[in-house]
Amino acid sequence: MVPQFVLASASPARRRLLVAAGIQPFVCPSNFDEDQIQLTDPAALVQALALGKAQVVAPQFANALVLGCDSVLALHGQIYGKPESIEAAISRWQQMRGQVGEIFTGHVILDTAQQRQVSQCAVTRVFFASVNDAQIAAYVGSGEPLGSAGAFSIDGKGAYFVEKIEGCHTNVIGLSMPILRQLLEQLGYSVADFW
Repeated sequence: MVPQFVLASASPARRRLLVAAGIQPFVCPSNFDEDQIQLTDPAALVQALALGKAQVVAPQFANALVLGCDSVLALHGQIYGKPESIEAAISRWQQMRGQVGEIFTGHVILDTAQQRQVSQCAVTRVFFASVNDAQIAAYVGSGEPLGSAGAFSIDGKGAYFVEKIEGCHTNVIGLSMPILRQLLEQLGYSVADFW
């Protein structure tokens, strides 16, 4: 019997990716307190956060695959999540323009029936356009950057300001679909099992 697929995230972008790829997830946001994890390595940070989210949700399900994810932007050795204010988003874009950042996304699946856990981190390089202050103000004014790790969304207005990427494009949205396929296979499932 194919287990229930549970997304331990409130991210509409992650849900959209899954639905577009044929998986109808049960969405169960974890409300995990991310401030309790203080790590300076971006890969370790996103993996710890993804695991924490999945662990909060997993006890509610007896036969499920619980997917936890978390993303951050690393730029010049600094780690950035969602900007906390309009001013922070403007400042972040002034730092990002014309630069190359890296999106790190941690992926953890807890298989509650098998009592197994698999995880992997994905990294995608993002080349930001040299946008001017008026473009930054307009983009931040749209509100989109405030809800996104790294202060941009490649599947929205932010796509105008990303010149190219190196690596998995869905990872920039918040969930690497190739990694999801690999993790499911490690647990003995095929993505087609969930279509």
